[in-house]
Amino acid sequence: MLHELNQVMDYIEEQLTEHLSLEMISEYAGVSDYHFRKIFFYLSGLTLSEYIKNRKLSEANKDLLQGEKVTDVAFKYGYQSMDGFTRAFKKWSGFLPSDVTKKGVSKSFPKLSFHIAVKGGVTMEFRIENKPAFNLVGVSKRVPIQFEGVNNEIVKLAQRITDEQKEEMHALQNIEPYEIISASYEADANFLKEEGDLTHLIGVLTTEDQVSSQLDKVPVEAYTWAVFPSDGPFPKALQETMAKTYSEWLPSSDYEVINAPSFSFTKMNEHKEGYAYSEVWIPVRKK
Repeated sequence: MLHELNQVMDYIEEQLTEHLSLEMISEYAGVSDYHFRKIFFYLSGLTLSEYIKNRKLSEANKDLLQGEKVTDVAFKYGYQSMDGFTRAFKKWSGFLPSDVTKKGVSKSFPKLSFHIAVKGGVTMEFRIENKPAFNLVGVSKRVPIQFEGVNNEIVKLAQRITDEQKEEMHALQNIEPYEIISASYEADANFLKEEGDLTHLIGVLTTEDQVSSQLDKVPVEAYTWAVFPSDGPFPKALQETMAKTYSEWLPSSDYEVINAPSFSFTKMNEHKEGYAYSEVWIPVRKK
């Protein structure tokens, strides 16, 4: 997968002066938009849109140093007005585009390339499971895409689940894991700004098809799943496991992510405050 990621970096470089959408990039990468953004974020520490903006402004800085006009450079890299380009450039660099041409000041942001560094021979625990088709059933809501920190909209979703909904979910639950899960799917992909939404569902797994109107149902086909357990301080241990899954395991494994809902669950430790056991389930296939 590292080879493919570096090919995507080459593709982005070729398209810096063209219209770039997240959908085009993920299609070129051959992985769903949401999963590609997660892989990129956990590997680089940047959102994809931040990276592309930084590369465009870095190349703009280079063009200005070579004597190109500010107006020409602004339009070359997709800015619709001089004011918009000037604000973005000053925020990024700390100085005005005109300072580059007049004073020769400069800032750069180099193209990324990816490699995996093995640190201390630390192993990552995971297992592979084959699962028949099932339904995710529960309560769902469109929430903002957010890779770090507490998503307040998901907290609100959990708080609004009624006793009647909990009772029906418990009655339907008939396939492992027998836990309350959180699933994410249907992420927005049609624009470059990473401010879109995805659907988040809190519920259970079931093979039953008859579900009342008080719950949402999402069919999931039979897939192979990579399962990543973690045990430790919550949510730190879960977040670290998620980050390592996308930044270390996926790029170096023989598997690739399928465009289907992923899910996780967490069980708080009754005997150790603030600690929890969690599992992250990701649908995959052999490359």
